[in-house]
Amino acid sequence: MMQWRSWNKIDEDAFGFVVDSEDIDDSTYAFQGHQDEVFIVACSPTDSSLVASGGKDDRGFLWRIGSEEGALELTGHKDTVGTVAFSSDGNLLACGSFDGQINVWNTATRTLKGTLEGSGSGFEWLKWHSRGHLIIAGSEDCNVWMWNADHNAILNTFAGHSNTVTCGDFTPDGKLICTGSDDASLRIWDPRSAQSRHVVRGHGYHSDGLTCLSMTSDSQTVVSGSKDSSVHIVNLNSGQVVGSLAGHTNSIECLGISSSYGWVATGSMDQKLIIWDLTHQSSRCICEHDEGVTSLTWLGSSRYVASGCIDGKVRIWDSLSGACAREFSGHADVVQSLAITADGNTMVSASSDGSARVFDISMFK
Repeated sequence: MMQWRSWNKIDEDAFGFVVDSEDIDDSTYAFQGHQDEVFIVACSPTDSSLVASGGKDDRGFLWRIGSEEGALELTGHKDTVGTVAFSSDGNLLACGSFDGQINVWNTATRTLKGTLEGSGSGFEWLKWHSRGHLIIAGSEDCNVWMWNADHNAILNTFAGHSNTVTCGDFTPDGKLICTGSDDASLRIWDPRSAQSRHVVRGHGYHSDGLTCLSMTSDSQTVVSGSKDSSVHIVNLNSGQVVGSLAGHTNSIECLGISSSYGWVATGSMDQKLIIWDLTHQSSRCICEHDEGVTSLTWLGSSRYVASGCIDGKVRIWDSLSGACAREFSGHADVVQSLAITADGNTMVSASSDGSARVFDISMFK
């Protein structure tokens, strides 16, 4: 988990007055329950007002947009809460920590349903299966763990990586698992047998640790990004590297595939967000930032993509033209995570400044 130093931006307006841009707040609501950096936010897929967040203060929260009253503290962790995620039906919320535990909460009763454990090493990320209450999580112990959250039972351990498992997910059809590691390899797994179907590494692939990955909706292709500034395209069935997206010059921090266009967005510490045509493996447009790009998300099925930056700004980009359609101020430090509410009207951001902020994006649907 990267932790960034604070950046203070000073702007000068047309009249020569110095304006501290941290005084400008475009957010419609700010959740201030955390006492340290907020690393992650997630929005319920079924309730457009329900949000979960986790931070460096060893705390997670389940809260509603517009009201800090009644926020549920997701207690029980003894280290940074770096990953939170709702099940696809919205009924359960999983909260994972560097303390080696994942706590699962019932969102209706607001009670702890169970605690999932691995080897005791910290969890970097977790994902739910698209059609059930299965959870996978990547650990610092080099393994991927899978549980049945209904029964609090370990189903499988996926062993093979030789370093921290930094990113991963089920394929959209739920039939395979794909994971990336600091060992510079990608593995494609059979969920039932826990065996690697393919291991992708070496010449023609990344030379340093993977940081992020995303899969196409047809479950045929995975795109991965690395610390080495490279982006590669892998066929999930064959395990072959079928292309590369060359254009970044520093670590890839985030990537996402549009649900309605054949486009990929990648964000890097080189201060660029690049929109790519996946079919032709070519750059469509480059969106320049003042500092490194740390997070991104497509706005539903629209042509717009949002980016979070070290400078504390959240920006909306038109992927057709590459133009910045909107810039949101409000955060005083790095934007670490972005999420979109179920109705598509609102975006929530997490920041190192200790807050999660809510922005109106209804005009970009």
